[in-house]
Amino acid sequence: MNLEVGSQKIQANRLKQSTVLAVDDNEDNLMLLTEVLKVFDCALLTATHGQMALMLAHSCHPDLILLDVMLPDINGEEVVHYLKGNPQTEDIPVIAVTALAREEDRDRLLRAGCIDYVSKPYMLEDLESRIRCHLSNVPTACK
Repeated sequence: MNLEVGSQKIQANRLKQSTVLAVDDNEDNLMLLTEVLKVFDCALLTATHGQMALMLAHSCHPDLILLDVMLPDINGEEVVHYLKGNPQTEDIPVIAVTALAREEDRDRLLRAGCIDYVSKPYMLEDLESRIRCHLSNVPTACK
């Protein structure tokens, strides 16, 4: 009987596992994001193009998207525009993770629909803090 209760708890924890979509055309950046996301014990999806990101967002409906802005096919700002314009994906939070570091870039991405912004190169602790802030199943520490 205890085993059954234990397995039910394990299943409940798995049901609460978040899914994060990491989008970056640089394989090294995706590997780094993969390592960062291990801290959160979440399912990870990756995409190297904007169109691939849109397809995964529609089919898998991740809990959070970490989005590079400079992508080879369509840029991240356009990806956000498509996501926010579609009722199936408009509620997915998007964090821009980009080398565009000017204040006007940040403001433009936030206006486009990103909920947060992290400038590359970033400190791992800063990225972890932003992810923790926007994932619903981890303790919130938004500042």
